[in-house]
Amino acid sequence: MATSTAVSTGMHSGQLPRYSPVGLLLLSLVVMGGLFLVFLLAGMTAAYNITGAIFFGLVLWVVVTYVASLLVEGSRRATDRLVTALVCTAFGIALLPLISLLFTTITRGAARFDVAFFSESMRNVTDSGGGAIHAVVGTLEITLAATVISVPVGLLAAIYLVEYGRGAIARAITFLVDVMTGIPSIVAGLFAFAFFSLITANAGYRAGFGGAVALSLLMIPIVVRSSEEMLKLVPMDLREASYALGVPKWLTVVKVVLPTALAGIVTGVMLSIARVIGETAPLLLVAGYTESMNYNLFDQRMLSLPVFVYTQLTQPGPNQQDFFNRAWAGALTLILIVLLLNVIARLVARFFSPKLAR
Repeated sequence: MATSTAVSTGMHSGQLPRYSPVGLLLLSLVVMGGLFLVFLLAGMTAAYNITGAIFFGLVLWVVVTYVASLLVEGSRRATDRLVTALVCTAFGIALLPLISLLFTTITRGAARFDVAFFSESMRNVTDSGGGAIHAVVGTLEITLAATVISVPVGLLAAIYLVEYGRGAIARAITFLVDVMTGIPSIVAGLFAFAFFSLITANAGYRAGFGGAVALSLLMIPIVVRSSEEMLKLVPMDLREASYALGVPKWLTVVKVVLPTALAGIVTGVMLSIARVIGETAPLLLVAGYTESMNYNLFDQRMLSLPVFVYTQLTQPGPNQQDFFNRAWAGALTLILIVLLLNVIARLVARFFSPKLAR
């Protein structure tokens, strides 16, 4: 009876409780978080170091997990738990830059993340106040125009490579797409600036549409590659079944292949948008900088959020903190836009993907 009782209890049976790793992890993070808070209150650090607290909390968790398992379960099981903890710790450390980025941006950007920031521009503002509504509108218009240019070109190129492309032409297109993938963003901006300067005979050309063309050069290879991979995943049986019914190839692509790969294609498009929406160099070169609202993509300068953040940080006024607060608020807004795009991509992939029969 005593033996069976000992076996039924977690600690005395030579096995840690089921949720002990999670409990020890939370305990380690709380201990290190409290220790770093003590450092902050004692004046040993200028700000709370959440990255350091998480890092040393993970290290403490590895040590505590191994020691606890060694004392209770023996060396063999302790070694297994040690390796598992090290793998999880490596994953946590890989996330530390992202955690630090989000924490810093949120804490510093919250000071100006208010109604005025999204309802006012920087026109006639030299110190405090002002907002970034002109930059938000410019970012959305330029990115939308770049998407309108990139998606048809990239999708049609992917359809050609998968469904029709054979021989030297297909290999040449694939090679050029690979080259475009590695083009620096400033080169795309220089190309757009030179192109519109030539066709408009205006050496000082600045407009939002030029920035959209520059971004489209960066988006097209991503759209081509992602769409190409999604189209390749469509089973050949679906195509052959459509051909057997006498459906032409172009109609098979439109009615069978594209709907089947729609979720993946949309996800790739969303990710390409998230990739270029934060570009600064081409927009600073082609779209330019302005402190006023401009809704016209084809006339006058148009500001974007990346350029807004850059100018606020590099060209502060007498009261630098106001400019820095606006820059951090702009960076937080940009992160939220990218986050929203990724959420939309996940939802599209979930609801529009083909439903497989169980």
